[in-house]
Amino acid sequence: MSGLGVPAIPANYTFSPSEGTPYLTINHDVAADLDSTNAFEGPEKLLEVWFAPSAKALPAGVKEGGLKAVNPDCWTPMLDLVHCKVLSIINSENVDSYLLSESSMFVFPHKIILKTCGTTTLLLGLDLMLRIAAVEAGFPFHNVASLEDPKVAATPLRVFYSRKNFLFPQKQRGPHKSWRDEVTFLDNMFENGSAYMVGKMNGDHWYLYITSPTSSLTPPRTPTSSRGVSPSRRSKIPTGIVAPFGGVIENNADETLEILMTDLDPENAKKFYLEEATAIAKEKLFSKSEANGDASFDVFSSSGDCDADGQAVLPEALTTEGHALGTVVSEACGLSAVYPTSTYPDARIDAYQFSPCGFSANGVVPAVAGADGTIPKAGHYFTVHVTPEPQCSFASFETNVPGGQNGRQTAEVIEQVVNIFRPGRFSVTLFEAKGALATTPGEDADDSRRNWGAAAKQRMERINGYRRVDRIVHDFEDYDLVFRYYEREDWVGGGGARMGEEF
Repeated sequence: MSGLGVPAIPANYTFSPSEGTPYLTINHDVAADLDSTNAFEGPEKLLEVWFAPSAKALPAGVKEGGLKAVNPDCWTPMLDLVHCKVLSIINSENVDSYLLSESSMFVFPHKIILKTCGTTTLLLGLDLMLRIAAVEAGFPFHNVASLEDPKVAATPLRVFYSRKNFLFPQKQRGPHKSWRDEVTFLDNMFENGSAYMVGKMNGDHWYLYITSPTSSLTPPRTPTSSRGVSPSRRSKIPTGIVAPFGGVIENNADETLEILMTDLDPENAKKFYLEEATAIAKEKLFSKSEANGDASFDVFSSSGDCDADGQAVLPEALTTEGHALGTVVSEACGLSAVYPTSTYPDARIDAYQFSPCGFSANGVVPAVAGADGTIPKAGHYFTVHVTPEPQCSFASFETNVPGGQNGRQTAEVIEQVVNIFRPGRFSVTLFEAKGALATTPGEDADDSRRNWGAAAKQRMERINGYRRVDRIVHDFEDYDLVFRYYEREDWVGGGGARMGEEF
């Protein structure tokens, strides 16, 4: 039992650990009772909350492992407020990946990322998220006088909230009915927040709320304060550098790529229907049987049943929704090849195929050795979510794997992902911390590591088969944001832009 009164992990979880690599935990009770028939709103709400600048620089008094030390059950009440459930978990050294019934959550020692689709109420879980960070992980707080106060909330270093314009905003709930309501909710909670709309008001656009990193506390933290408690209450939660951080504060190399795709090609979208996925599984099984085995497709390793005519029979797991079919789809559509194990040996994908359609996948991609042979202690992830129905087709891809790693530029990743879905239109947001790569006089402005360098910029302008319509740049205090919007060269259009929201 945790300090928040949450029960222990149920006995029906399955553990598949492998020494030195990420391992998977599946919640069979939740996974067995899902149906995506009523899913409709693909574009996700994305919340990222930082409590320290890096996993190596946690504030004094924080538990070893930071947020990763929190029992997974402690997040359940928060996710209940958001209206989603945990399907499975990949545990790894630097980040834990939670595949949810409505998208994903990633827990690092120093930050948490929560991404949810549909009519989920993501922001309603924020209060409890901050409470868990204070009570269960020991992060400093300054909004109340005592840890026992039910309103206690850990003080974030940074808060990011973003989303694409909704397809069906009138069906949203709580503070998500409009961007104005979401900004009001966040402004009432945090100090020093700023809201932006990026892109065309009468076309596809993207919203961002971000807090400033330069907040100061009044009165300041005192040496005798208990776990970061300030002597006075605050009406809002401060953000910024609020406590002395232990360890070494590294140059911020944070980078996030997000690809948001609509109007998916119908043929490509078929792969994400249960019926088509089962057909692919059957074909793969028969091919494997004839080829006398395929070690890379281990979901079939235990099958050997035949019907009365001696033909192979699909295991039950490959005729119903779930993780087994999710593995089939991730292989068949090309997702597994985005960060292949041949290049990233310890990479792990956790995928789920919904019924009658829909697909989600999380990937954990451990850092690889650099030129000097050292392996950075960094947690990298990617996540994919697909709503394939033609009237609301949407797919998203997000990753923090650095551009240029292993010689792969960001434009190559974008092309590979876009080819999986062939959307009629898509937007790309690239968020990069200035950190160690900030340009200074005398430096090479076209450093190959810079996704904003001249050569990389030109490469991003030419995504094969698409024309770039918009390019918008925002220069924040410690981040660069580049938003690009593309349309397929042969795309006819879908009846005009969907605005649907009040600004």
